[in-house]
Amino acid sequence: MNFLNSLAPYVHWGVRASLAATFIYHGVAKFPPDGFVQFTGLPMIVGWLVALGEVGAGVCLMVGPLTKDLLTRLGGLLVVVIMIGAIALVHLKQGWDGMEFQVLMLVTGLYFAAKGNNV
Repeated sequence: MNFLNSLAPYVHWGVRASLAATFIYHGVAKFPPDGFVQFTGLPMIVGWLVALGEVGAGVCLMVGPLTKDLLTRLGGLLVVVIMIGAIALVHLKQGWDGMEFQVLMLVTGLYFAAKGNNV
């Protein structure tokens, strides 16, 4: 148990980095958002906001613990908003088998939004 307790202050980095990397990867892939907008039927401005929001969420999650608690919370909140939209617009119609990963990201974003750097 001592070994696991010694890891406790650092394990947030794995969760944080995997969520941030996923959002940065998918956000960068949306530039320019023409294909994303065509697939979803959303207005172009929303496509740009989603792409920028995904990259911004990832950056905030990674930089947050090195600067201000507010950045971690903002990153988590961006994840929550984007995942609610993704689930509602794309994944919900596929049922649980089509949205379990999105729900995991949503709840993880909610965790960082609520806890900030106090993880």
